[in-house]
Amino acid sequence: MSSLAPAAAPQTPSWRGKFDGLLFVFLLALAAFQLAGLERVAALGISPLVVAIVLGAAYGNLVPGAMPAGWADVIHLAARRLLRIAVAFYGMRLTLQELVAVGGVGLGVACVMVLGTLALGVVLGRLLRLDRDTALLTAAGSAICGAAAVLAFESTTRAAAHKSAVAVATVVLFGSISMFLYPVLYHAGWLPLEGQAMGIFIGASVHEVAQVVATASAIDPEVTHAATIVKMARVAMLAPLLLILGVWLSRQARHATGGSKARPPIPWFVLGFVALVLLNSTGIVAPQWVARIEVADTFALTMAMAALGLETRVSRMRQAGPRVLLLAAMLFVWLLVGGYFVTSWLAG
Repeated sequence: MSSLAPAAAPQTPSWRGKFDGLLFVFLLALAAFQLAGLERVAALGISPLVVAIVLGAAYGNLVPGAMPAGWADVIHLAARRLLRIAVAFYGMRLTLQELVAVGGVGLGVACVMVLGTLALGVVLGRLLRLDRDTALLTAAGSAICGAAAVLAFESTTRAAAHKSAVAVATVVLFGSISMFLYPVLYHAGWLPLEGQAMGIFIGASVHEVAQVVATASAIDPEVTHAATIVKMARVAMLAPLLLILGVWLSRQARHATGGSKARPPIPWFVLGFVALVLLNSTGIVAPQWVARIEVADTFALTMAMAALGLETRVSRMRQAGPRVLLLAAMLFVWLLVGGYFVTSWLAG
């Protein structure tokens, strides 16, 4: 009579583990939304995206033990695929009419500051002996639209999660400094720009959209309107820059493989971004629906940031060292000083 083998212990179905992981990321994003909505936090211009990555990193580094089975796949999914969808829908925040309203001067200042910051970041990154991805992500966060730009560039370069987390940290630090420093310098007479010119300067040099609004609101409503539009002009540059980045990375890959042809990657979410900008410009979508889409898109970006935080480990962030902070500080000085002189030259 043969003996019966012991019954295997029941295992949690993979779909249940993935659902639990997605639910956890959702709850982290929800908590980040609630915390960012608190009056004191909102007054500091801290977006839900920043709160989400802090919560995710805190859990990932402080809670002992490995994550439950099935979580890793869905967290990676949220940090990558959901991110691409959210970046595409970021186009619903912008219209061609708003870009036209900025005028040639506003667009000129925005272009000079975005391209100048990216170029300077890459050059300084090499001088500081930083790896390409870290320097590029840090420069993108300073040049375009803060954490959202870091995430978009990270998705295109396929950089490691901890490099994105470091870049986002610099956006938080120096963007927060800008919110307090710019109004102080303005009221002290150190920034002799008025009205629309001051708005162009703030919109072209402060990191995050929320930080731009908070900085300009401390000065004047007219300044806030101009600053917001110029900031969105910087956001609009995200699409062409990602396409250029894709071609550049393709050429580097071709050289690395001994000249074999590599097909230039065309990020579909960039094309989606452009398409939604055009759709929003037609006025077909009712304003109340645009507002709802913006809230949903912000929540999707927040989930992506929470997932990114869960993938981030402090031990890996330490490997970057103080050189990333130095790069971000140098870019901050360029944004402040260079942005002032570029605005004075073009808008004066």
